[in-house]
Amino acid sequence: MRRSTLSAISLLGIAALALTACASPDADAAERDPNAPITIATLPLGDDPTAVNPIDVFAELFEEATGREVEVTDVPDYLSVVEAIRAEHVDIGIMSGFPSALAVNTGEVDPLVAFEGIDEPVSTCIVLNDSPVEELGDLAGTTVAFADQASSSGFFMPNYMLHEAGLERDVDYEAVFAGGHEGSFAALQQGQVDAACTAIMLTEMGAPMFPFADGEWRAIGESPSMAVQGAVLGRTSLDDETRAIIEQGIAAVFSEENAEALGAMGSFAGLAQTAAPAPSTFAPFAEIAEVAGVQLEDLE
Repeated sequence: MRRSTLSAISLLGIAALALTACASPDADAAERDPNAPITIATLPLGDDPTAVNPIDVFAELFEEATGREVEVTDVPDYLSVVEAIRAEHVDIGIMSGFPSALAVNTGEVDPLVAFEGIDEPVSTCIVLNDSPVEELGDLAGTTVAFADQASSSGFFMPNYMLHEAGLERDVDYEAVFAGGHEGSFAALQQGQVDAACTAIMLTEMGAPMFPFADGEWRAIGESPSMAVQGAVLGRTSLDDETRAIIEQGIAAVFSEENAEALGAMGSFAGLAQTAAPAPSTFAPFAEIAEVAGVQLEDLE
């Protein structure tokens, strides 16, 4: 497994070159070595230097499953993942439901595999146990922390949940983006916000992912379920053989037995997978994304 890092500025240059290049995508695909490494763009996962990075675990398992070398490129945000794929700097990227839906909507990346959702609520908002807030309506006039603007469980779904409860962001309550689930938990612990919206799954995992002990917090409200938990997106010029190898490799890696080893990526393990999903698969996200007022360009 080889690893590199690409900045957002570098990606802008690559995208510009891709747009002005004379060679067609089909010609580029024909020139590629069918045994070349499979390249993936990813956001850095796992800041604990004593723990195994989930991306490294994924790469090792993916190499075993596909028989191909894997090259990992770290990029700073979801938009950069999409740009790296669109510019054909990498073959694939793995993202949660909403960033995937917004990317597929551009028509410039292909959904290779969709991880199907389960019919259970995705998100909730939590408050400290001594908070006067008892239900979602009580959040009017308060400050609420979301993970970040690209997070399915930490923004899109709870934002929609609050909308359905009659509360509009930055009108009925002040929204704060904490840069991640950990940041929103810290803001709540430090009294900087009145509530933090997050994934129900994280509240069930306990420490170190969820820092509150029983009796220190309460959950208020539950969001709808998600039809698609996430997706593997690929460049449009991928050859059929590589597509098939990727699909088979993803099925093998994201098996239930690998859930613990995959760490933060383990939420996809064991979920039903749909190969080559139709773009319409992502249509249910449109209304929720519209409520959030987020476009692909906002996912920085």
